[in-house]
Amino acid sequence: MGPWDGGGGNNVSLLDSHGRSIRYLRLSLTSACPMRCVYCRPVALKQFPDDQRLSGPETEQLVRHLVVHHGISKVRITGGEPTSRPDIIEIIHRLASVPELCELAMTTNGLTLARQARDLARAGLARVNVSLDSLDAGIFRRMTGVNGLASVIEGIDAAVLAGLSPVKLNTVVVRGENEENLPALLDFAATRALELRFIELMAMGPLAENWSQRYVSVADIKRMLAPHIIDWRPIPSQVSSSARRFRARLRDGREATVGFITPMSCNFCSDCNRIRIGENGRIYPCLMGPPSGSVLEAIRPRFDPSRLDELIQNALAGKAAEHPVKGFGIMTQIGG
Repeated sequence: MGPWDGGGGNNVSLLDSHGRSIRYLRLSLTSACPMRCVYCRPVALKQFPDDQRLSGPETEQLVRHLVVHHGISKVRITGGEPTSRPDIIEIIHRLASVPELCELAMTTNGLTLARQARDLARAGLARVNVSLDSLDAGIFRRMTGVNGLASVIEGIDAAVLAGLSPVKLNTVVVRGENEENLPALLDFAATRALELRFIELMAMGPLAENWSQRYVSVADIKRMLAPHIIDWRPIPSQVSSSARRFRARLRDGREATVGFITPMSCNFCSDCNRIRIGENGRIYPCLMGPPSGSVLEAIRPRFDPSRLDELIQNALAGKAAEHPVKGFGIMTQIGG
């Protein structure tokens, strides 16, 4: 099956070379981020000049084309830290103006959410995922490089008040860093009725070389949480979600929604419906694979929809059936 599937009219579904339907675009706006998370960002990271980044109008043009003509139904804004873009509210407003787009979400470190959540919601953002690897201030500072735990918690509460629902918490579990803090995160999520997602460390980025020593499997995570859990009740999977979700019944009678994202122990490549585009327009058919071309070729000096389709088609034609054992890129540039 080829990368294009005629669906009638001008809307032609995106298919990769293995017949997987691509409905989900993850769009990185910037590699800039005030945090230096141990698993994500090297100390020295090249920043792209402003003229090599997609502008707000170019971002809208790109997304509008993929939504209207190729059935992309969900867009997640990522980074780096997307709120590092001074025009983030404008970009959200532009993308929210595409009527055929079903869902517009964002992943953020949460540091500025306390002052931005309301404006993001008013601009049209539907929901946010917030990175939260520990509730211990010292561990948080060691893992992220900033003393920002209080700001992140304040931002999470502000996002809830602003109606960015559901607010989900993303926790990357790293051996020797935060595995002892998982019960506290579970308690936090249950108290605030937020969904907590535990993410396996991937073999890419700063910890790639000693990944096997720092990796914690989902089986191990569940064992760590076992003293606090009575049972796990599976929740039917969502179409665009990579998480296996459960309703966990805690021993104190409360419940929490917990997701497990398992790229290493049990990959979900067979159901992959994603394509990623970086701040400089590079196309990433797979998170752990190399980039394949850049959409900037089709956007400057003028927007060329036929050339854009050709670039996307070529990228998807080379998408592998499964991600490699070790990733090629840096998470903060690709957008996770």
